Amino acid sequence: MKQNKLYAVLAAAGVLCLAAQLGDAALPEIFTAVSAFPFEQIGLGLRALSLSGSLGNAAALALYGMVCLLPACTLLLIRRRRGLFPEDALLPVLSAALFPVLYWMINPGLLGAFLGSAEGQPFGKAVLGVIVYSVLLGYAVLRTLRRFFAADLPQLQKCLAVLLYALSVLFVCAAFGTCLGELVDSIAALREGNAGNERSLALSYTFLVLRYIADALPYVLDVLVACAALTLLREQSLSRYSEAAVAAAKRLSRLCGRSLAAGMLVNIAFNLLQLVFLPRLLTVDAVAELPLLSAAFVLSVLLLSQYIRENKRLKDENDSFI
Repeated sequence: MKQNKLYAVLAAAGVLCLAAQLGDAALPEIFTAVSAFPFEQIGLGLRALSLSGSLGNAAALALYGMVCLLPACTLLLIRRRRGLFPEDALLPVLSAALFPVLYWMINPGLLGAFLGSAEGQPFGKAVLGVIVYSVLLGYAVLRTLRRFFAADLPQLQKCLAVLLYALSVLFVCAAFGTCLGELVDSIAALREGNAGNERSLALSYTFLVLRYIADALPYVLDVLVACAALTLLREQSLSRYSEAAVAAAKRLSRLCGRSLAAGMLVNIAFNLLQLVFLPRLLTVDAVAELPLLSAAFVLSVLLLSQYIRENKRLKDENDSFI
């Protein structure tokens, strides 16, 4: 995938996340939880079709069975193309999980019997969605691991590129989906907790937005790091010993360090700014970050960059000796 196509995909992912947040705000009875998408909407559609009449009920039952059996049917197609592997057994497991999950999505009133009240339906739908995604993501990870161990160097580079594409999309969804959803929920909670006192909420609203920026910025920077890593992969695939590959490695290492520093400094600045305005704020959210995973990633990139530069130096020395 070329960089321009990647940017288009990331932009589309961002727009979809924004649309989901708008849909959640405008139609809360249809969009109750991110993890319940699209199972909740499928369930609501099947329920509406079932209630339309006897013919609609038959069509809803047929569609219900088709959707639930889709992963198991995919297993049959996979068997024709290649041999089956142990992780492929998760596909019929996914079908088995979809039957009760979609049934409860079609009949959400039954969730109250397990959760104690109708108010627990959004939580119940979120849990059901997480259960399905756990099986689906588990299958994807196991299949990816098998491809990693069976691949040669060019194939590993392609697999790593696909993984970076997927991570970039996830980072965009985190910034404009999860973090933005938390902002919307925080604003709604602040408004409900201070009804009749809306005029004094402007500063608190501002700090909620600043908290969102501080939370979302690392994900945006991670997208830039992923794009820089893709550039390095592209240069490495063309020539492992080129000056362009060495330069791309240097840019990636610098970007990783600056991204980590920027995220830390923004969080520190936000916490100190809260300290200054603390007496006037109606909501406070201070976080002390210890980005061990980010630091480990930066160290790995620095080692990779040093390895590429050292290989280039050794090759130049060998070429000059010959």
